[in-house]
Amino acid sequence: MPEGPAPTSQPLRSRVLLPANVRGAGWLMIASATFALQAVAVKTLGQRLDVIQIGFFRCLFGLLAVVPFLYGTRQFLLSGRIGLHIVRALVGVGAMLCSYYALSHLPLATATGITFTKPLFLTILAVLFLGETVRLWRWTATIIGFVGVLIVARPGSEVFDPAMLVALVGSFFVADVAVLVKKLSQTDRNVTILFYFGVITTAIAAIPVVFVWLTPTTVEWLLLVLIGGTAAFAQYCTLRALRIGEASAVMPFDYTRLVFAGLFGYVFFAEVPDGWTLLGVAVLVASTLYIAHREWQQGRAPGPDSA
Repeated sequence: MPEGPAPTSQPLRSRVLLPANVRGAGWLMIASATFALQAVAVKTLGQRLDVIQIGFFRCLFGLLAVVPFLYGTRQFLLSGRIGLHIVRALVGVGAMLCSYYALSHLPLATATGITFTKPLFLTILAVLFLGETVRLWRWTATIIGFVGVLIVARPGSEVFDPAMLVALVGSFFVADVAVLVKKLSQTDRNVTILFYFGVITTAIAAIPVVFVWLTPTTVEWLLLVLIGGTAAFAQYCTLRALRIGEASAVMPFDYTRLVFAGLFGYVFFAEVPDGWTLLGVAVLVASTLYIAHREWQQGRAPGPDSA
């Protein structure tokens, strides 16, 4: 009897393993879905609780998540840039509160779409604070991106909501945070940056939360915990995606947040974006994708460490 093919010693897992960029894209899509789920929790809580109270628990849970990483790190408190840490924390709190306010008052897809203006603001900040040279093509894409924002917001029309301006300010603050973190990372370790951010923001939010406090219901407590958990998990998935795959291949999948936001907005809040909103978001996404594509061509992936 002829013998069959010799059994391979290669484990099944290694033979069916997906390419690194595909796995990285998968992790980033999980992160996008998790961020969208966090937005659902924020929007639900925002119907009764003040955004300051939501932000306070987000800061507190974020600090608690950092504490385990401090074990054995004796010099994590050493920093000669406490002032910059305070500025970063103040701007970070502003970004968070603006984002939560926008999520509480706008459709999820609209609020999420406006957050993608961060690369546009980074272009301006890169010139003002990082001394970078920005070429004509990038200025053009930035202007087109802001045209997309105008299409979404439609100032002067009956559909205009001031919360859109709050969302835009929040995105500007996020871009500021990216620049500040870049400066801090030149001298301080990641755990140091995260620790000071958690401590300072929790202390800042603890003051006004006294004046807006409402005792959360059981469901609201669960949602507050969910916000903290999803924030940590989404960051883990993002880091894992970038560790497994190439940034240029996986980062465009961050835009699936728009898909999940639109889906969750429809399922949980019966929100249906109109045609103008979809068009404006499409213009905005196209402009930021173009900026990202050109940066990658030049060997610089845009993000917190590169404007």
